Amino acid sequence: MRSTKAKVLHEVAGFPMITHVRRACEALIPYKIVGVIGPDAPEVGEAIAPHASVIQKERKGTAHAVQAAKDELRGFQGRVLVVYGDTPLLRPETLSALVGQAAPVSVLTFEPDDAAQYGRVFLSNEGLVEQIVEYADANAAQRANKLCNAGVMAFDSDALWQILAEIKPQNAKGEFYLTDAVAIARAKGLACGYVKGEAEEVLGINSRVELASAEQIMQKRLRNALMAQGVTLINPDTVHLCADTRIGADVTVYPYVVFGAAVVVDEGVDILSFSHLEGVRVKKGARIGPYARLRPGTVVGETAHIGNFVEIKKANIETGAKINHLTYVGDARVGARTNIGAGTITCNYDGFHKHHTDIGSDVFVGSDTALVAPIKIGDRATIAAGSTITENVPEDSLAIARTKQTVKDGWAKRFRDKKGGK
Repeated sequence: MRSTKAKVLHEVAGFPMITHVRRACEALIPYKIVGVIGPDAPEVGEAIAPHASVIQKERKGTAHAVQAAKDELRGFQGRVLVVYGDTPLLRPETLSALVGQAAPVSVLTFEPDDAAQYGRVFLSNEGLVEQIVEYADANAAQRANKLCNAGVMAFDSDALWQILAEIKPQNAKGEFYLTDAVAIARAKGLACGYVKGEAEEVLGINSRVELASAEQIMQKRLRNALMAQGVTLINPDTVHLCADTRIGADVTVYPYVVFGAAVVVDEGVDILSFSHLEGVRVKKGARIGPYARLRPGTVVGETAHIGNFVEIKKANIETGAKINHLTYVGDARVGARTNIGAGTITCNYDGFHKHHTDIGSDVFVGSDTALVAPIKIGDRATIAAGSTITENVPEDSLAIARTKQTVKDGWAKRFRDKKGGK
């Protein structure tokens, strides 16, 4: 990855790839999840939390990594599923099928268009897994086999620990391969089953190019799921989603919209092009954009309008309010049916602290107004355009805070004459 960040913490659809793997496992409602991490990656353990994690002090291969989890699983009787933190596209349904197999050892397989350097899986006449040969140890005839090992395996717990004790580093890399479990199981007379997954599902991420490929696959999944739930995406390929994006039925999302983490959109909302939403709740019938930016902590009420080049941060925009043009509203409440004119700014930061602006219901705020927080504007008040408001405004009042206009007759002509103009 050429990165200072642990590989499995690189993000796909807004979350670390290991988080996707963890959630796929959580969907199976397992007895326990144990993460095996390196000694120099405590932040990976944080991503696995609240589940347990153990340290693999030396990296001696996949079987050695599983052995590191033995103490955490001591006394457990059942199926043990082994997955990898760099496979964010695994589906819970596939993992469930693997766990549900009757064979003491089960292997997840796939058939890619290009088998490349994947280990090859060989089946017996009975349709069971007979052998797995790593690419580095395979001859030309074995490499011609296209059924590949995805690395994910499931074991009966008793069989797992017996098999691990017999795995030796007898391979080109001098590592303890978990795939050797198949040969050992077969030598013990134990059946080895398999489940075939989709090639894209088992994609392991080892480079930025593969990370980008995984992002494309995940985005397509997320878009298709939304459209199946009744969301209209005008041009799906241009909409970027987060894995936790939640959008209700009859929402229309126009091209080039970006959803960050923690966005919930209720039914019947329109989100116009080039809008960016993150950490936001948008309620029924609202209209967002184009070119709107909604930042974390924002709630947009029913039928409210957030328009062109408007930025909202940590604000509650109540039912029917309109903020249609060129405005910043931060750390604020905007009451129901209030209209905020173009160029309005809530001045929420004094250089040291953020302060709150409270704007009541049915207020009219004229264009090019600065509201210097902390401040409260009462219900049904009107703020004159071009004002800088520094004091609270009572209900039903008109506030004007600007210098008196002065007109000097003939000044413009005299100035032009002086400069030699016409």
